[in-house]
Amino acid sequence: MTASSPANTPLQMQAGASGRKPGALLEAIVRRARDLPPVRMGVVHPCDAPSLQGALAAGENRLILPTLIGPRGKIEAVAEAAGLSLEGVEIVEAPYSHAAAATAVEMVRRGRLQTMMKGSLHTDEVMRAVVQEGAGLRTERRISHVFVIDTPGYHKLLLVTDAAINIAPSLDDKRDIVRNAIDLAKAIGVARPKVAILSAVETVEGKIPSTIEAAALCKMADRGQINGADIDGPLAFDNAISRQAADQKNIRSDVAGDPDILVAPDLVAGNILAKELVFLAGADTAGLVLGARVPIVLTSRADDVASRVASCALAQVFAHRSRAQG
Repeated sequence: MTASSPANTPLQMQAGASGRKPGALLEAIVRRARDLPPVRMGVVHPCDAPSLQGALAAGENRLILPTLIGPRGKIEAVAEAAGLSLEGVEIVEAPYSHAAAATAVEMVRRGRLQTMMKGSLHTDEVMRAVVQEGAGLRTERRISHVFVIDTPGYHKLLLVTDAAINIAPSLDDKRDIVRNAIDLAKAIGVARPKVAILSAVETVEGKIPSTIEAAALCKMADRGQINGADIDGPLAFDNAISRQAADQKNIRSDVAGDPDILVAPDLVAGNILAKELVFLAGADTAGLVLGARVPIVLTSRADDVASRVASCALAQVFAHRSRAQG
């Protein structure tokens, strides 16, 4: 999430086109999550100030019980330099980043952790341990990432997937990507999510494979291979997000103009879309990796503390939903 607007900015400008304070919808998730018991989260190699501060702030918000996994001396030095207290916080020694990721995964497998968060190491290092054959945290689902975006120009939270894990997902991959996003939407309170499968156009075109896959995903939903949501596609971004644009093209859709979830055709498109919303539209974001045994928070070096806390709230809420479902 971005920093708060200056105090002397008019309230109407702070609220943006939606008429609400920036980040208000994500803050509501954090408040709601405080009513649930905290979950034990393994923070992998929190050896810089942002990752350590984010984990400790989520702990102070009663969202998680952080377990810091990495070189104790380095973690303590970072805390001292940043003026952060580690009193009462468990630290599990791991000499380097690869070992920290492996240790976190093993602690999940033993039931000692209910979720994980990436610290100051590369995403590849974390995910390599997560997907390791036989020793990782894979399930029958494809692992994917979901951005939860609070943008001033839209009337509700918008989930964008996949913008971080699957580079060129197959049709079967996209089925799981959609299912993971639906699960997260339901966890944060959307009873029946509306899913827009994006492409460059809203008609099925043989020369544009993403339009064919979008149509196939809709038929999967008709046949019960994807459940619990209203799905439409292919939709171009304009007629997915704007009812007026859809009407101008005579598109009859219960999703157009009101989607909860936008499914990108590939990682590049999804990543560009999410970052455009942040850097041009002033959106606040959180995010989660799903499809593994536990939800995983993948932080970016650009994430501020509020974004990390909101992502921890998503992980906590999702972990409780998964446990309730058995």
